[in-house]
Amino acid sequence: MNIAVCDDEQAIREQINELIVKEKPGVCPELYETGDGLLAAGKQFGIVFLDIQMEGTDGIETARKLRERDEDTILIFITGIREYVFEAFDVAAFHYLLKPVEEDKFREVFRRAERELEKRKKQQRETVFVKTRNRSFTLEKDSILYVESRGKKVEIHTQGETIEAYASMNEMEAQLGEGFYRCHRGYLVNMAYVAEYDNESIVLNNWEYVYLAKEKYGEFVKAYMRYLRNGVNADG
Repeated sequence: MNIAVCDDEQAIREQINELIVKEKPGVCPELYETGDGLLAAGKQFGIVFLDIQMEGTDGIETARKLRERDEDTILIFITGIREYVFEAFDVAAFHYLLKPVEEDKFREVFRRAERELEKRKKQQRETVFVKTRNRSFTLEKDSILYVESRGKKVEIHTQGETIEAYASMNEMEAQLGEGFYRCHRGYLVNMAYVAEYDNESIVLNNWEYVYLAKEKYGEFVKAYMRYLRNGVNADG
């Protein structure tokens, strides 16, 4: 778990660090004195504890720049002024802690942040990012039957529609992960929907056919048997 603490007060940095380690022994939070220092590190963090009033780039502007890098970072503001809390909503802050930070309140907020972080990671595992001509969105992996190459684009065949997206087959294969098999250079199939197969094609349970490269037949059979034996879901 990657955690950062950014506050210009050394006492606060050390207090938050101690409270984190007390909750999660073995975790080593990275401590920063300024927002500029945090941004310059160029790292992605799951949870960031961020002071609002700091010299240089303040906490709100630092949060905006962090959001540009990673929308899923959980931001928890630390502030001595309650009114700043309303500004935190503009950058989708998860929560805030008022100084002086109370241990019980910290524990409550931190545990909620942990649960939210795990929830977001799970959602990332279960969805794939799709970019079309008109929009960008996430799609549930288990709704995908197969993916077909179309030059510099792909067609994602789902249970309800076919989506033309800007992506390569290699990118889709990496995103979809286990539970999907590259049965042909132009096809990527969801193992969950395989009904039958021979050495040239795979029949899905909606009666659509997908090409199976002859040289991949043996490997596919092993992968499919392993999938059935391990009970791997389409989302991996």
